[in-house]
Amino acid sequence: MIRKVHLFLIAGIAFLGLLGTGACGGDDSVSGGKNRLKIAGVFLQEDQFFRLIQFGMRDAADQVGAELLLASSDSKLDKEIQLVNTYIARQVDAIVLSPLSKTASVTALTRARDAGIKVITYNSTVEGGVSVSFIESDQSNLGAQTGRVARSYIEERLGGNAKIAILAFKSLLAEQSDARTGGFKSEISNLPGAEIVAEQDAWLPEMAIKKVGDILTANPEVNLIWSANEGGTVGAVMAVKSAGQEGRIAVFGTDVSDQLAGFLLSDDQILHATTGQRPFEIGSKAVETAVDAINEEPVKNRVSMSGVLLNRLDPGAVRTFRKRLQELIAKGS
Repeated sequence: MIRKVHLFLIAGIAFLGLLGTGACGGDDSVSGGKNRLKIAGVFLQEDQFFRLIQFGMRDAADQVGAELLLASSDSKLDKEIQLVNTYIARQVDAIVLSPLSKTASVTALTRARDAGIKVITYNSTVEGGVSVSFIESDQSNLGAQTGRVARSYIEERLGGNAKIAILAFKSLLAEQSDARTGGFKSEISNLPGAEIVAEQDAWLPEMAIKKVGDILTANPEVNLIWSANEGGTVGAVMAVKSAGQEGRIAVFGTDVSDQLAGFLLSDDQILHATTGQRPFEIGSKAVETAVDAINEEPVKNRVSMSGVLLNRLDPGAVRTFRKRLQELIAKGS
């Protein structure tokens, strides 16, 4: 891949016409003077979590009059490298991104750092000290918070016995997936009647629908599913509903979205709890940190944010959170 760097640079220059000055064109750049800061924001995929991160980035950029360039790597390493090379050529002041790999993403980001660009990572990070600061959620705690609710459900509703299926995303982001999964497992491991009978990767809804269908065919005794991310949680709920297993199979998840909040408020009794990150705050904090780093002000090497638990048993809190989420979406649109 290193031998192809010059090709990525050439492709990156051509890519500028698509990037413009924002995520979808000139409308995403913030107004300012000729010498305003130029910050690039790279996200993994187009889902509500990363859209809210973008809104947070825009809000923080607006506060300081910075120009914000946004683009998705589509969870593809070659595209991530292409974007980084493009932003190096564009001479941005900082790159704020969720890297695809803690090892494979290092080479391109090292070139950015050596070019004088401040590298800020969020959601996932890289090895080698390339990143000035890493903004994250406490990944293990995200799994553990939902795990505690699942443990109570197993004890109170299932008599302490459960056949559990897990949906992870280890092949996408191994470290993050393992932390969340480990947090969940730590809460149910002391239940002698709880057994994990299947653990598969499925982080997009369509992947999870198929995977859950396959799991239920092979393990019809499964009565609880936990997913490590939003897409997997959505797909698990849809798969259980499609199978007509409402009321028998309980789903627990990770991440929050308007759709997942709706699932928690639904009468179908499928999704019981999910623990989400604070994406708007992560995005705004990442850009604020980038600005501080550019201005040579001290920044923390690592900032860890707590998650927020939403539980079917507390519909008032779910409605309050959903209203706030919708306000943020409207503000960022």
